[in-house]
Amino acid sequence: MKQSPTPALARVFKRLHYPFDVMLMCVRWYVAYGLSVRNLEEMMAERGIEVDHSTVHRWAIKLLPVLGKALGRRKRPVGKSWRVDETYIKVKGAWKCLYRAVDKAGDTIDFLLRAHRDKAAAQRYFEKSIDQNGEPETITIDKSGSNLAALEALNAQHSTPIKIRQNKYENNIIEQDHRAIKRRIRPMLGFKTFRCARILLGGIELMHVIKKGQMTGTGRTAAEQFYSLAR
Repeated sequence: MKQSPTPALARVFKRLHYPFDVMLMCVRWYVAYGLSVRNLEEMMAERGIEVDHSTVHRWAIKLLPVLGKALGRRKRPVGKSWRVDETYIKVKGAWKCLYRAVDKAGDTIDFLLRAHRDKAAAQRYFEKSIDQNGEPETITIDKSGSNLAALEALNAQHSTPIKIRQNKYENNIIEQDHRAIKRRIRPMLGFKTFRCARILLGGIELMHVIKKGQMTGTGRTAAEQFYSLAR
């Protein structure tokens, strides 16, 4: 895979001290598999490439937001029945709330990391998800009062309200989906800043979306789809 950066990525990397395809490969491995940046440093050394683990981390922080925007333009539409739930991620030693949703087929809708779990955070999540994916017909949530209050506030602004269902057991599909994200986060040993957490979670979600087959274009491997986002 020989690849040059797009103009958007070229602006991010003013000077390339490593081949761009090597940078892309390291970042893909980092968000796709249970590897730490120190694992990647060792793996590159075995291939004759000397790169510090902190450099790999910087590549991820710079590359992933641009690739995420590219995926947003190529992601398939999701269904109209959503399952929304929250899980918790540790950032700088403190637990933060990660809002996530899938449709009834299990396809990822959106995610949002927030400092707190409350009505304002939930409403921001719903607004962002609807803006990017269109308005659903039904949203299933658990017994969270903040999620219910946020949805009721949104419905008050619309002539056609979203149907709200509160059923813990119907949300098993999103709770199972959390596990794939948490498995990948574990080797990272926690996030040092909220910004880094948000970006790296976006990369993990990006690869998760690709593996689910939610990106337009068929007949390509997950790796090929990831690399195509940089073209």
